Amino acid sequence: MTKNSAKPSLPGVEDIYRVTLSNGITVLARSSFNTPSISMGGYLPAGSIFETDEKLGLADFVSSSLMRGTQTRTFDAIYNELESVGASMGFDSGVHNLSFGGRALVEDFPLLLQLLSESLLAPTFPKSEVEKLRVHMLTGLALREQDTSDMAAMAFDRMLFEGHPYSRPADGFVETIQSITRKDMQEFHQRYFGPKGMVIAIVGAIDPKKAAEALENVLGGWQVPGQVGAPALPACKPVKKTVKHHHVLAGKSQSDLVIGMIGPRRKDPEYFSASLGNSVLGQFGMMGRIGEVVREKSGLAYYASSSLNAGTGPGSWEVSAGVNPANLNKAIDLIQKELRRFVKSGVTKEELADSQANYVGRLPLSLESNSGVAGALLNIERYNLGLDFYQRYEGMVRGVTRADVLETARKYIDPDRLVISTAGP
Repeated sequence: MTKNSAKPSLPGVEDIYRVTLSNGITVLARSSFNTPSISMGGYLPAGSIFETDEKLGLADFVSSSLMRGTQTRTFDAIYNELESVGASMGFDSGVHNLSFGGRALVEDFPLLLQLLSESLLAPTFPKSEVEKLRVHMLTGLALREQDTSDMAAMAFDRMLFEGHPYSRPADGFVETIQSITRKDMQEFHQRYFGPKGMVIAIVGAIDPKKAAEALENVLGGWQVPGQVGAPALPACKPVKKTVKHHHVLAGKSQSDLVIGMIGPRRKDPEYFSASLGNSVLGQFGMMGRIGEVVREKSGLAYYASSSLNAGTGPGSWEVSAGVNPANLNKAIDLIQKELRRFVKSGVTKEELADSQANYVGRLPLSLESNSGVAGALLNIERYNLGLDFYQRYEGMVRGVTRADVLETARKYIDPDRLVISTAGP
């Protein structure tokens, strides 16, 4: 334990082991002997960006099917093996990547790697399991069609990212899920699954070099010569004037709204000033200024907050709220007034200091678990932030000034050019 207590609390150059396997897989590993367990996370470029409009939801369908049966194990066998040792593993799909995660005791790490390898390299997409999954997905889509929050968010993305891959729902539509065949799934797997662009993070009670060696033994031989790379992201143009859309859902007692604009990418230099500004606008305390004005003072909303969604490509900066349908226009007016105030005067010295202290204080808490550290390592790699990112983090956060926040707000937020999406009666 003495050796461990000297370790810096934040991951950095000294204790993150980064290596590229013989077939191109990037491994990031860090030891932590506080518990006898291991957390694993990773991703590979096989998300919905590769889908055609006719087969929307295919990447999601494939990721959900990977553990439903492989060439050597049935669906039941996979889950029985995991349960028998108290381990877990799962796959998920996003726009750019298929992601995966798992955890186990250190002695069961080989089993976790074996199941990961089989699921990625040799899924069989058993017909009966695929059809069960299809029913489950169609049920989810039917529920989505009746959800005011989901429908407002979908219409918002469609208007904000018109003509861009981000405008499409990653879980598809009823008709596209119905049209997907087992052959489509097999072909998607053959074309886009491979070691190129794959990243794995391992954190826990293991020597980082031994973790990388174990991965090399299990996945180092995976070769896919024809693996198709990700398409280039098109540019995204802000709207020229405010656009509005209302999706009618009869008989609902709540309306949901999303108001926003294009925001920065995660690697843009103004990301931190946008993020801290957003914290003041609609996150901090009781959901920031938006929550204070719309919910607390006016009593118009069940919830009201803002979010900054910054990733690989252009993000969204948006305000969302759930309101009584009778208060919908009042809530929209209040939010627009608050955005005008934000771009006129920015944030106060106290607001910024409070948000900075919150960001700095919650970072160590997010890194208390092995899975939290694994997620942090994946972020470093995904956005090319540098292995010393978390050690520079406090300085970057504290270095943001009120002038930076105001300049960034004015760069992205134009109260006369907003996308306003609402859903309800």
